[in-house]
Amino acid sequence: MSVQMSGLGKSIRGNRVIDGVDVTLAPGEFFVVLGPSGCGKSTLLRLVAGLETLDRGEIRLDGRPVSGPGLHVPPEARQVGVVFQSYALWPHMDVLGNVAFPAEAAGRSRAEARRGAMAHLDTVDLGALSGRMPAELSGGQRQRVALARCLAGGASTVLMDEPLANLDPHLRGRMETEITRFHREAGGTTMYVTHSQREAMALADRIAVMWGGRFLQVAPPQEIHDRPATEEVARFIGRAALLDAVAGGGQAVAGPVSVACPGREGPVRLVVRPGDVVLGEGLPGRVESAFYRGGGWEALVRVEGLAEPLPVSAAVPLRDGDTLGVRLTRAWALPAAG
Repeated sequence: MSVQMSGLGKSIRGNRVIDGVDVTLAPGEFFVVLGPSGCGKSTLLRLVAGLETLDRGEIRLDGRPVSGPGLHVPPEARQVGVVFQSYALWPHMDVLGNVAFPAEAAGRSRAEARRGAMAHLDTVDLGALSGRMPAELSGGQRQRVALARCLAGGASTVLMDEPLANLDPHLRGRMETEITRFHREAGGTTMYVTHSQREAMALADRIAVMWGGRFLQVAPPQEIHDRPATEEVARFIGRAALLDAVAGGGQAVAGPVSVACPGREGPVRLVVRPGDVVLGEGLPGRVESAFYRGGGWEALVRVEGLAEPLPVSAAVPLRDGDTLGVRLTRAWALPAAG
């Protein structure tokens, strides 16, 4: 199912929470809405689900209007499944009963609904736990039950609202794999809301970076990281230094550094990522804020003449106060503000 949002607007208690969102999700796409708390991403998901009403704009599911001026199709008529952060499992039902419930509520016989539920539990490797109660499951297992329930409900589009936020860090990587497999096997369209860059980069076909109720950039993960559209995106995604520079003749000069910058003339802002900086040669720099990340070291390196320290990564230990050479090999140029 395709999902089309056009000119969406929503205010809550006088505050504009969604402000002109326009995007179309292709059938089968895994689309991630990434942003800080309070940016409007959960409200956007609830609008698509039908749990909130629009103030303006239109939402279409597979070309069918479901929200718009004078129109609000209820959630149960949208063929949309929602996986909440809290899992929302019925504590008095066993796993099989939880997964079978949507089909039973839709009018299927108990036997038919349970046969289908078992097939979906097998999809998420929980068939052997069908008789357990939710309280007897781990957080990751409960999340998989919620995914199976979406499948059993016949949802063409699955909406996920911070589904991994309640899990221990060591479980999140495993659940990212589970969610990717679930998405591929279900064959539907997924809209996933998160504040975690790691999850967004690992899961998305495309990411929408949301800020203040708007989409700042919609693009594949690598483009979002390597070619941010705005300073807000550059600072929010990964690590970066932003340097004032002047471009001309295929080069950009920022204080003591020069880097290739084709196609730009005049003032620019250089976005420098750790992968853009080579250590051990070039200008002298002093290490600030070095720390070990597991498998490598990260630090900021202060170079005289640059307004911000450069973010760097290294396989060898880095210590605060160390002096080493740095050379800028490339950078992404944004137009200077104003």
